[in-house]
Amino acid sequence: MSIIRNNIRQFGMIIALVAVAILFQILTNGIFFRPANIANLITQNGYILILAIGMMLVIITGRIDLSVGSLLAFASALSGVLIINMGWPLWVAIPAVLAMGGLSGAWNGYWIAYKNIPFFVVTLAGMLVFRGLTMLTLEDGTLTPFPDLFHTMSAGFIPNILGNTGPGSYNITAILICLAVSLILIYMEFRNRKVSIEYGAEILPMPFLIAKLVLLVGAINLFGYWFAAARGMPNILLLLAALIVIYSFITNKTVMGRHIYATGGNPKAAELSGIKVKRVVFWVYVNMGVLAALAGMVFAARLNAATPRAEAGFELQAIAAAFIGGASPMGGIGKITGAIIGAMLMGVLNNGLGHLGIGADIQLAVTGLVLLIAVTFDVYTKTKVSKTEKT
Repeated sequence: MSIIRNNIRQFGMIIALVAVAILFQILTNGIFFRPANIANLITQNGYILILAIGMMLVIITGRIDLSVGSLLAFASALSGVLIINMGWPLWVAIPAVLAMGGLSGAWNGYWIAYKNIPFFVVTLAGMLVFRGLTMLTLEDGTLTPFPDLFHTMSAGFIPNILGNTGPGSYNITAILICLAVSLILIYMEFRNRKVSIEYGAEILPMPFLIAKLVLLVGAINLFGYWFAAARGMPNILLLLAALIVIYSFITNKTVMGRHIYATGGNPKAAELSGIKVKRVVFWVYVNMGVLAALAGMVFAARLNAATPRAEAGFELQAIAAAFIGGASPMGGIGKITGAIIGAMLMGVLNNGLGHLGIGADIQLAVTGLVLLIAVTFDVYTKTKVSKTEKT
């Protein structure tokens, strides 16, 4: 079936993610799937997941952004100065930092889209500029602490509607949210299936659809149980869920999304068909800047501090997450859900290896090997599918 062949990379990554998680559950003697560790896995990787969403769109256009790690650090520093030093209220400081991110992305996008400067050069320069601005802003110091409300944005949990937080209690709010999400997912899947049938589009056979829903609903409610047994559902998860829904809708259902894919797939053909390629590239970089600023605030909120050493190669992790999740180095291919899967696979690897006492150096090496394997698998499957179609 072509619908399965076209998504074999993403199916493969999902299987790999589940297999790696089960492997670490065995190797860590049951520690990995403990509710507290699952909650930590989400909060520890929230900012990478946000960066991966924006980076996926950039890569779909056939480009990358090396500046996002340093921009994240600068956004973290700026939020510290505005909120801690200057005492700005959150409702003013947060939009100001997001606006700074948008302007920074516009700076990159202007040179890349309208002046035809290679994206590698522009974003490499941006990486150095934002790193310098971060150190200048913080003067090699650390600002702490943030207000409690800002800190809970990344490190907090949704409270139990029953108010019971004692030992052995379960967070009913987490269970109810996951049940609601499951019902919405089932409704949307059958609604999309009905629309596809009406337009004569290819659909999954009913047994495959049922199996897919059983696995997805089972996974969602398993996470609900884990969150309920821990401190509850992390606040950052709601932000991530909103971003995934919004950006999946944009890429799959809007004209802008189709223009982004067309720009990366064949820029000349896109221009001839009336798509303003330069404008698309410009706004994709603006969007990347805004998400990098948001990730910077999430990172600062989790640490409860603004530090000049915040970036730590985050841009490389975001790029790796997009490629592991199915993005093509040539552009035109990739999904938001794929970026999330790629980022979670890296997070699971780092978390599991950390529990096994394996250092950060080996974790980086393992991530590099996973990236190479994922891209090699992608090239192999595409070549095989192409040969099959020709025969």
